[in-house]
Amino acid sequence: MSTHASAHGSTHASTHHPIAVIGAGLGGLAAARVLHVHGIEAAVYEADASPTARHQGGMLDIHGESGQAALRAAGLYDEFRAIVHPGGEATRILDKDGTVRHEEGDRPEEGDRPEVDRNDLRRILLDSLPEGTIRWGAKVTGARALGGGRHEVTLADGSVFTTDVLIGADGAWSRIRPLLSPATPAYTGISFVEADLHEAATRHRAAAELVGGGSMFALAEGKGILTHLETDGSVHAYVALKADEDWLSTIDFTGTDTDTDTAKKTLLTHFEDWDDRLRALITDADGALVPRLIHALPVDHRWERTAGVTLLGDAAHLMSPFAGEGANLALLDGAELATALAAHPADPESALTAYERSLFPRSHRAAGESAANLTFMFGPNALEELVDMMSGHEPSDH
Repeated sequence: MSTHASAHGSTHASTHHPIAVIGAGLGGLAAARVLHVHGIEAAVYEADASPTARHQGGMLDIHGESGQAALRAAGLYDEFRAIVHPGGEATRILDKDGTVRHEEGDRPEEGDRPEVDRNDLRRILLDSLPEGTIRWGAKVTGARALGGGRHEVTLADGSVFTTDVLIGADGAWSRIRPLLSPATPAYTGISFVEADLHEAATRHRAAAELVGGGSMFALAEGKGILTHLETDGSVHAYVALKADEDWLSTIDFTGTDTDTDTAKKTLLTHFEDWDDRLRALITDADGALVPRLIHALPVDHRWERTAGVTLLGDAAHLMSPFAGEGANLALLDGAELATALAAHPADPESALTAYERSLFPRSHRAAGESAANLTFMFGPNALEELVDMMSGHEPSDH
């Protein structure tokens, strides 16, 4: 079914939704889809102008106990299996000289964390929702409690709507979180610069052969270059290093060729003694580089039960990407919240209480793992620790 839904211009002051989801990321869409499976309508408000307004990110490993469980609850498991990237679970660990220190091939039979493209996964969720579910171009600017569990939400165009159950699925800088918690994301001390090498097998052969067909980690001295081979044949690279919070702001990433060349040269000064094939992931990148500061909410982030509102995904438990749990937890959050609401159709407070009872301990565990992994990945013995962990047949987290 098509999901090219109505724009927010149709929203007016008298609009009321029994359930409103803010944000059409993976978690918000999972919530809306599982509610739909149970015959419950939800309105989803999304700031992006359309489903294709921006690239949604790279590869995701979808875990059996969380992301896949959510997709089963959504009735989309077969569609998910159809977009799995063959070979995506292969992993290589390199030192800065380009020497392969550990390698694992793909495990299509026993692997329980198959790789998919985030854009493909989002498309499956979008296509599973009825026409009109999503209000595109609807940027939420604030929300306030009206009493009795009801809330009023204001959009950037000045229009408002009310809802009985407000679900904040609006990411790291959630406009709904302040209703529940004063917490804001803090910089973790790690900065990323993202780069792409298109048609890698033919246009960037040496780099493509080095990084392999799945994921690659090259680590040394508090720095790293991490890559995925994507489904379109491009290599997506994350150049990562410890840096002050304002360091990236000193580099011009605006996208002109001259600016990009200057940015590349600045980055390369931090990798001067690295293998040329690894440096080529920066030197030969196609298009503009994309800077990204890594933020996280407190590991123990939680809130008191507040009538009529809750959070899921990054809005609830933003963490660094070094546990591989962010997208998986968002999917599971959405599915479990929707399942709870379906189980208590006349008592949403019981549903929200049950959902948060499970949410807080699992997000605490994952956030703690993520924080610990970030510390060791950029510590003095990162390469050896990662090789030891992988050699001990621990599952790949990325």
